[in-house]
Amino acid sequence: MRAIDITNKKNNNEKLTYEEIEYMVNSYVKDKINDETMSDFVWSIYYNGLSLDETYYLTDVMIKSGETIDLSKINKPVCDKHSTGGVGDKITLIVSPIAASAGVCVPKMSGRGLGLTGGTADKLESIPGYKLKMSKDAFINELQTVGCAVISQSEKIAVADKKIYALRNEIGAVDSIPLIASSIMSKKIASGSDVIIIDLKVGKGAFMKNIKDATKLAKTMVKIGNYYGKKVICTLSDMNAPLGRNIGNALEVKEAIDFFKGKYDKRLYDLSVYISALMISSSKKISFKSAKELVINLLESGHARNKFNTWIKFQGGNLGKLRDKAKTVKVTADINGYVNKIDSLKLSKIVFDLGAGRKKKKDKIDYAVGVVLNKTLGDKVQKGDVLATIYYNKKVDNMEDDLRNCYLIERKKKKIKKIVIKTIK
Repeated sequence: MRAIDITNKKNNNEKLTYEEIEYMVNSYVKDKINDETMSDFVWSIYYNGLSLDETYYLTDVMIKSGETIDLSKINKPVCDKHSTGGVGDKITLIVSPIAASAGVCVPKMSGRGLGLTGGTADKLESIPGYKLKMSKDAFINELQTVGCAVISQSEKIAVADKKIYALRNEIGAVDSIPLIASSIMSKKIASGSDVIIIDLKVGKGAFMKNIKDATKLAKTMVKIGNYYGKKVICTLSDMNAPLGRNIGNALEVKEAIDFFKGKYDKRLYDLSVYISALMISSSKKISFKSAKELVINLLESGHARNKFNTWIKFQGGNLGKLRDKAKTVKVTADINGYVNKIDSLKLSKIVFDLGAGRKKKKDKIDYAVGVVLNKTLGDKVQKGDVLATIYYNKKVDNMEDDLRNCYLIERKKKKIKKIVIKTIK
């Protein structure tokens, strides 16, 4: 086989065989073809797409490029949760202990953020002492003992995906439905859970910008899961506005702590309860209504909060010593009205410039910086009210004006859309 022939075949919109996709992926992993040659192949997929069978092939090859985790020793329901990421997305920190306190085992491998905001691993690294790396045996032991564990992504799982994703990110070939689906599902299937809940963000602050494409991606991932005998449920959630009030690594951990104390943003609460109920209902095979009632009870009784604290402590974290030292500046409103929109994309760029995100995986980030929204969607605002607080360790040009411009304040209050758009099974 020759790489150029396979790429040309896809450029002619012909279907590739399993062996052809396997050849391209494995040759790239083993450095038998270079970045330029693989880029041509990736672009041929980007522009011409993949059939469902080809997407299965690509997913399977990436799964087999690394190790898989066997969770069969765990004697309780197991559910993995994945989010496609968004501005202020700290859902993993919240739903993992909620589901675990209901008797569902939640194994989670999370990555560091590459882009405008930090990933779940970055948020957890803002907690001094928290251990992101552990052996397979220690991971399974924590799942058996605590019920949830969040560690960094293993370098040995879906090895091909890591290398191909880095290339896609570098050349700008990220928003391709078959490439996204195979990337997510290869890691999820290799991680061993039989039930997978995916929180698929849609909107200006997400990589899926519209409901039509997000629905197509969700259906593709559900079909891939079914192919491997996995139950996959995708929830489309709105990311036209930030999720919660805190954006930034340590700041988002603080918001999770407040959440379990009963202080929460409504949209964050609604999505957290919804995702938790999906995890519990699908894993324990009970009705969604019963699962939702259980989630609310676990929150109000303090059981979920205790599980959150137990989990963080078990992995060595000290919540009392967050890496959160930063200066602050308050941004005030210059007109009266109601907050009808907060531009999540503009907001994420401000947080990135402050140092909370990274361009390359080896870049250092500032865990303490970010933005807290003192006023959010639907809030009434008077001129001079504090809209938001910037946490910074280096000043960014025009940061106060830029943050003020993220807000759309109008005289008439608009109805706030529900955060859960739809769910696909």
